[in-house]
Parts: sequence; C-alpha cells; structure tokens
Amino acid sequence: MALEYFQGTGRRKRASARVRLYPGNGKIVVNDRPFEDYFPRIGDQRKVLAPLEVAGVRNTFNVSVHVAGGGISGQAEATAMGIARALIHRDTEVPGSQPLRPILRKGGFLTRDAREKERKKPGLKRARKAPQYTKR
Repeated sequence: MALEYFQGTGRRKRASARVRLYPGNGKIVVNDRPFEDYFPRIGDQRKVLAPLEVAGVRNTFNVSVHVAGGGISGQAEATAMGIARALIHRDTEVPGSQPLRPILRKGGFLTRDAREKERKKPGLKRARKAPQYTKR
C-alpha cells in the first residue's frame, strides 16, 4: 500500500511545525486557515514557499501544516524546514525521483538554526545589558 502523504517536522526558536505533503495542485493550509491569511507578510510567505520553488514542485503537492509556539517569523522558518524534510522523505520513498537533498542542503533548508533567546540574568536589564556605571 502506498503512502497517502509525506511528513516532515521543522523547528525554529520556540516554533515547531508538522508538515504533510499530499499529491495535489499547490494548495497550502496552515492550522486550518489559508496560507495567505496565516502568514500575511510577503517575506514570510516567500520563506515558506522557497523549498517548494527550489525543488520545482510548487504546484505538485498540497501542503497541510500544524504549527505551534514562537512568533510568526519563527513559525514560517519552521514550516519551511518541515516542507524540506518532507520532500527528502518523499525522495527516499518514491523510486526514480530525483535526489533533492543536495539542492535543499545548498539552499540552507535542512540546517536547524539553533539560536534561541538568551535568558535574563539577575542584576542586568536584559540578557547582557548592565545598568549604567556611575563612579560617584
């Protein structure tokens, strides 16, 4: 029995995205809302679509995303990583498909950006900003 979908998980900062690729015509749904409504900024929309554009399968798959945590930009990058991982999963499952891993790796879609917000320390205003020093 063939798989009905290909799944990938993406993470960025505190955001986590579960992505499923279904054969279809390019429709994208994020948390049961249209893609353009969930990511209103054009830059975030481009981030999400980038792995599909690079792989050349923009209108080949319908994408379903469940994303939680973090902010909108972190969720967009987590979604892009999840799409890239799902495309890699497709390559391993479908015989005869072109290898996308080198293309996606070169585009930076498979590398987890591990930068997180640094915690605030006691006695400081933020993580590293100290109160102004006064000599007298």
